[in-house]
Amino acid sequence: MYKSKIIGLGKYVPENVVTNDDLTKYMDTNDAWIRERTGIEERRWAVPGDGNTAATMGVKAAKIALERAGLTPKDIDFIVFATLSPDYYFPGSGVQVQDLLGCETIGALDIRNQCSGFVYALTTADQFIKTGMYKNILVIGSELQSTGLDLSTRGRGVGVIFGDGAGAVILTRSYDESGILSNHIHSEGKYAKELTVQVPGGPNPPNKLVEDWDPENLTYYPYMNGNFVFKHAVTRFPEAIMEGLQANNLTPADIDLLIPHQANLRISQFVQRKLQMKDEQIMNNIQKYGNTTAASIPIALTEAWEQGRIKRGDLVVTAAFGSGFTWGSNIIRF
Repeated sequence: MYKSKIIGLGKYVPENVVTNDDLTKYMDTNDAWIRERTGIEERRWAVPGDGNTAATMGVKAAKIALERAGLTPKDIDFIVFATLSPDYYFPGSGVQVQDLLGCETIGALDIRNQCSGFVYALTTADQFIKTGMYKNILVIGSELQSTGLDLSTRGRGVGVIFGDGAGAVILTRSYDESGILSNHIHSEGKYAKELTVQVPGGPNPPNKLVEDWDPENLTYYPYMNGNFVFKHAVTRFPEAIMEGLQANNLTPADIDLLIPHQANLRISQFVQRKLQMKDEQIMNNIQKYGNTTAASIPIALTEAWEQGRIKRGDLVVTAAFGSGFTWGSNIIRF
């Protein structure tokens, strides 16, 4: 059985910077209120007409990752694309990436696990390489969320959090000690409605949106039971991390860099204290990008590598928690 390793990383975020002060144009909020609750200072939002979609941003990140890996689109055997904001209701964005990149007629799989999307996507790609089915897999997390937010005082609890962007990694076979050591994923669907967008969905067909939709029904906007989600997140994050470490006879002290999903800086800080980790052991960039959902881990992973915080031989742990509820971790030796 093979082992898989990351050989190329890339990220892309829109040029348009939206500060906390900018959000006061839309809602009753202020910089101090947002920073205190989330740690976010600014985020990137696509501008209508700039050509940025989940698929096109994913392609931009993928091209960087491919160049750094020394590969071309023709070398890619499979695509795994994680997003909650695909360009179309269907098909998924993976097939668009296949076309836009100019890959062969390879398979493209879309992952819909929201904030845990990249952890699930990396786990899935790892299995395809382990079994020998594929050699080089492109894994993307990409989100265009700014167009689906309730930018009013009513929706500020969610609207101030999310940003747009994409990250990508190239996974290939490893013939040495480097690679993904283990993956750990979980779900608890009884809490599905605590963090959700219900429309469009089976019980709410699209025709209702245009025929007899109740204007007071806002289920097409994201809903989050914030305190409930926070309490579960600060429990599941450490559990997922420790599960992965214990499976490999490791401890938090062995981690060179923890890259958590950038959901909320307060969650990351809680996890850091819980595991008694040093500041240099954890990567946080939510301050600059907000919560980019499935894109947050690959963006942070790429940025950490670009900053020289990830070196050959380092133990890197990724972890996520989000809608579903879903959560998980990847234990990686670079």
